Amino acid sequence: FFAEIAEFQKIVGSLIELVDQLAKAAESEKMKAIGARNLLKSIAKQREAQEQQLQALIAEKKMQLERYRIEYETLCKIEADQNEFIDQFIFQK
Repeated sequence: FFAEIAEFQKIVGSLIELVDQLAKAAESEKMKAIGARNLLKSIAKQREAQEQQLQALIAEKKMQLERYRIEYETLCKIEADQNEFIDQFIFQK
């Protein structure tokens, strides 16, 4: 009877060790999964921030382009006025 109890305790002990090992492995995998999920969230936030920065840069460049377009049109008008003045001056002589 004592031998059977000792054998049972030995089996239960090895079963408990096995369950502990499985629990540790499951906990380790759980932590890896949590880390991967957090990393993905972090990457997503970084991409959102980068997208916002790029959108702001695009808006800034569009404004700059509009300023350059207006400046170009103004310079073209000034050039036309100066050419007209030169032509009038030449014809007066």
